[in-house]
Amino acid sequence: MKDNLVEQIISEVMNKQSDVSANKKSTTSIAGCGLTEFVGTALGHTIGLVVANVDHQLHEVMNIDKKYRSIGILGARTGAGPHIFAADEAIKATNSEILSIELARDTQGGGGHGCMIVFGASDVSDVRRAIEVALAEIERTMGDVYGSPAGHLEFQYTARASFALNKAFGAPIGKAFGMTCACPAAIGIVVADAAAKAAVIEPVGYASPASGTSFSNEVIFTFAGDSGAVRQAVIAARDVGLALLSTLDPTPLKSTTTPYI
Repeated sequence: MKDNLVEQIISEVMNKQSDVSANKKSTTSIAGCGLTEFVGTALGHTIGLVVANVDHQLHEVMNIDKKYRSIGILGARTGAGPHIFAADEAIKATNSEILSIELARDTQGGGGHGCMIVFGASDVSDVRRAIEVALAEIERTMGDVYGSPAGHLEFQYTARASFALNKAFGAPIGKAFGMTCACPAAIGIVVADAAAKAAVIEPVGYASPASGTSFSNEVIFTFAGDSGAVRQAVIAARDVGLALLSTLDPTPLKSTTTPYI
């Protein structure tokens, strides 16, 4: 039964990846600079790269186990949450592992993060496939990200967390998992409170400008629980966040791509 469940999850992820790749609006690039290390690009000034045989000196300084001969690298200037959730789907669909997740103080001058996510595997085809899946997933995971000159909002949900979300946020593996993020951080507190009050959830983490972030002007709230409850909490938080952020800028807030929650 467990094997059937794993096969079903992998099938669903691969089908979603194929659908996104076929979408003409997808920003994933299949043309590149000609280097074998280049895989593609995506929203948020995101680049996907692979190193087929990592130099032994780099293994040492990066503290990478030598069994991971190949690494895949997902790097972005904007949108750490979407990339971590995309990486989680890539882990479910491939024979690769998450080696590290780092949040950079970036957002190209904004109030949030960029990111760098490193995958590892013994075979370069595994990490390349992981990067391909993650790049394609970003089109979807950017769907509930809203931005304006005044700040930004970010909402994420998955019915089944895997190892990327566990490494980044401590998400319980196999459980539904949600995230709210808002800038300015003051809005983030109210958004988190709205999520907590909307349904019966299990708080997992709370990050603020001075704790758990790269000193970004954000509050990030993560939680797990029943799939329906987690989804309800995220939706309630999104409604509150959109209403509050709109008071700081008259420009109508629009999602980056197509909302999926």
